[in-house]
Amino acid sequence: MLDNKIAVVTGAGSGIGRATSLKMAGYGAKIVAVDFNAAAGEETVRLIQEQNGEAVFVQADVSKTEDVQRYVKAAVDAYGRIDIFFNNAGVVQKFSKLADIDENEFDRIMSVNVRGVFLGMKYVLQVMEKQESGTIINTASTAGVKSEHSASAYSASKHAVVGLTKGAAMEYVKKGIRVNGICPGGVETALTKSVEQAFMSGGYVPEEVGNMRMGRYAQPDELAEVVSFLASDRASYMTGSIVLVDGGLTL
Repeated sequence: MLDNKIAVVTGAGSGIGRATSLKMAGYGAKIVAVDFNAAAGEETVRLIQEQNGEAVFVQADVSKTEDVQRYVKAAVDAYGRIDIFFNNAGVVQKFSKLADIDENEFDRIMSVNVRGVFLGMKYVLQVMEKQESGTIINTASTAGVKSEHSASAYSASKHAVVGLTKGAAMEYVKKGIRVNGICPGGVETALTKSVEQAFMSGGYVPEEVGNMRMGRYAQPDELAEVVSFLASDRASYMTGSIVLVDGGLTL
């Protein structure tokens, strides 16, 4: 499905990023795994190589221009092109009401979740435009289509990801480039567990926490299948789509 495609994945060291890196490698893609945590990113590469896949690791802070330029250059230097960009790295906020959010915390969320996504798209799109081909999948969230209690900064950041996705899709639709987004709900990752713990320690637990409509969280592999589909030619008529993968959470 993705034979010999070159895929750059940010946040590749854990969760959805790792699962998608492994999944796309299994479908034949060559992976450029990007993560801030070098040990986690290198472990993803090792796991890909164990399944006879091909991957390289690039350590990067996605909010820094020079780091983004470096992982884009590393992909082009290694493989000559970028066919797929899974723009996935993100962080969650420390949960609190809007008036109580520390300004440094707000800046941290926006730096990674919005600036990081913007920078990744900016420099990858320059490569894809020269190729006249490529597909980008941005990770937003159900918080990008509905509000979340005590998470207004996070929600704002994910709404911004949705806006960036739709804007880029419109601008590059005639250039042979597709841009789509996914909105996960609860996913069985360490990040999700930290969210639950944060809600509980803050004294407010939304009714959906621990009570998903399907009776369970998604597995990272289930999100990886959706991303792999969007990255493939099977989704050739999809651009600007914001795909809810939330087990009915937003119904």
